This record gives sequence, C-alpha cells and structure tokens, in this order.
Amino acid sequence: MPDLSLESGVYQRGIQFVAGVDEAGRGPLAGPVVAAAVILPPDLTGSETWLQLLDDSKKLSQARRERAADAVYENALAFGVGMVGPEDIDRMGIGHAALAAMMLAVGQLNLEPGHLLLDFIYVRECAYTYDTIVKGDSRSYSIAAASNVAKVTRDKLMVEAEDTYPGYNFAQHKGYPTKAHFESLRELGPCPIHRRSFSPVAQAQMLFASEV
Repeated sequence: MPDLSLESGVYQRGIQFVAGVDEAGRGPLAGPVVAAAVILPPDLTGSETWLQLLDDSKKLSQARRERAADAVYENALAFGVGMVGPEDIDRMGIGHAALAAMMLAVGQLNLEPGHLLLDFIYVRECAYTYDTIVKGDSRSYSIAAASNVAKVTRDKLMVEAEDTYPGYNFAQHKGYPTKAHFESLRELGPCPIHRRSFSPVAQAQMLFASEV
C-alpha cells in the first residue's frame, strides 16, 4: 500500500508543495495518453479514511477507481489533467508523449509545486526538481491519487468514443489490445483515434486497404 513517506521526505527539506504525477494509456492502440498531477494537503497524517481508497489504479476495480478519484477531487489541494492525442503520439513517440502529458497536467495545477514525484518515466529535462519513482503509484499517495484521476479521466473519454466510432467496442476495452479490438480492426480498419505508429494498427491498416 502507498504511504506519505516520500512526500514527508520532501517537505522535511522545506519545500512547500509536492505534486504526484502519473499517466494512463501508454499501452493502448487508440485514444490519448492522459496524465494527472495532484497536490495533497501537507498536513495529512496518513490515517485519513479516504486515503485508504488510493492505490495503483491498475490494481483496483472500476468502481473503486471512481471512488478514489472522487475522494481526490474532494480532498486534494489541487489537481490538473493533461493529455496528448493519437496524432501527436505518432509524431513524438509514446514515451515523449507520456512525459508531455504529465508536464501539461502539472501546468494545470492552480498551485505552483516545489517538487514533483513522478511515477517512473525517463526524463531528459524538467523545469522542476523531481524524483522518478519505480512503482510510484504503489508507494506514494500523491502518485496513486494521480494514477486514479488519470485512469478515470481516460476511461470516460474512451466510453464517449464508443458513440463517435461505433463498432470498435471502445467502452469495453478502452483501446487496449484485446482480441475483440483486433477483430474490429480487421473488420473496420483503423479509425481517426487509432495510433498508426503502433505496429498492430499499421498492420491492420495495410490489410484493410488491400481488401478494400
């Protein structure tokens, strides 16, 4: 379970606000990569009941993630969301796009963070001091909070995409590479929110074009 030890270590250095930052959507074949940044109150003790909702979003059920995100919206000092769409993912590469979404999320905070706790990602340069934490969403409440906000936000976008692009079952698989998704790609070809730089999409595009 996460705790506040990483945040406490930063605050002990006299830094005022610490933001946890995480992204959702590196692996899907479609849709944006979405990131969130969250600043929790510095005076938390770790015993607050709502904190127990937080963990790595990948470990939680959809209902638990939504409850966790709601708790963050209600209790955080600040949160921000950033996203990078499929065309920019294709242009930048998913690693650069994920980091760009994370920095966009930080830019949406209504408080200026003094330090960032990033779920592990390779960083070439950053305007803030930061730590990049392996399995950070399982270790830090701030990163876990960001993990759930990012995941819930992205899932809602993909559910909405079901109406715009029917037949792809985006509401079920959220763009991830499932059997059903591969089948719809073969039958329909890629749609505008597919990531054409990802090899399964590129292969489906070629196959679909050859059959039309």
